[in-house]
Amino acid sequence: MLPVGGEAKSDFAVAAYQGFFAYAGWNYLNFVTEEMINPYRNLPRAILISMPIVTIVYLMANIAYFAAMSPAELLASDAVAVTLGNRLLGVMAWVIPISVAMSTFGGVNGSLLVSSRCFFVGARHGHMPESLAFINIKNYTPVPALLFTAGLSLLMLVTSDMYSLINYVGFANWVWYGVAIAGQVYWRFKYPDLKRPIKLNILLPIFFCVFCCAILIFSFVSSPMENLIGTGITLTGIPVYLLFVHWEPRHPEWLNAIKSGATRFVQKLCYSMPQDTKTD
Repeated sequence: MLPVGGEAKSDFAVAAYQGFFAYAGWNYLNFVTEEMINPYRNLPRAILISMPIVTIVYLMANIAYFAAMSPAELLASDAVAVTLGNRLLGVMAWVIPISVAMSTFGGVNGSLLVSSRCFFVGARHGHMPESLAFINIKNYTPVPALLFTAGLSLLMLVTSDMYSLINYVGFANWVWYGVAIAGQVYWRFKYPDLKRPIKLNILLPIFFCVFCCAILIFSFVSSPMENLIGTGITLTGIPVYLLFVHWEPRHPEWLNAIKSGATRFVQKLCYSMPQDTKTD
């Protein structure tokens, strides 16, 4: 039986982080609309087609797990899919680790694609180092931003506990999911007549904001230390913003010289240059 009261709510919030991690990427398409052809038509289509397919596949996989294994066996297994493969596939069990690896590479591909574009656009608007807004002159890809994203990803390997890492990142992610959607609600009421090519019923973002608040509060009660670490990771952006963006006009000449040298070094290393934003 499940616990009741506040304990159940807190356990649900932490479990939700772990469960939603499997669906990470549901919001990625919104970050690459600049590179999409006819995004007002193709963005809703891509979301409405891809998300149901992924959800159905994941649900079928979980049904298979519970049909072949007991709850105790599921909890005791470090790799449920591998355990299932060893039990049901015999000599073909090697297919499962390969499939899991392919799925992992697919997730990494989407994460690198989107995260690098966030840094790329942030640099283009002056909120990140200028060199992160450069693109490779042959492939037109933001190579500096991709390498920067890879470097940050390597920093996350300092912890060997994957589930704690999910909680660290999950808390920060859901904070900004909620803030972003709350901004959408605010704009809908402040500027009701603004042209919106893609428009949803206002109740959906309101419900999402309430859900974000609930899951953040309950998870903080259940795992305060992990969530404080997630908050600390997020707050590290404040001094960086103040030093390199807000106070940039006050930078001394020696610091400007270092930044210029670093920009030239990155440009040569990545064979890149600033994006041409001119339009015909």
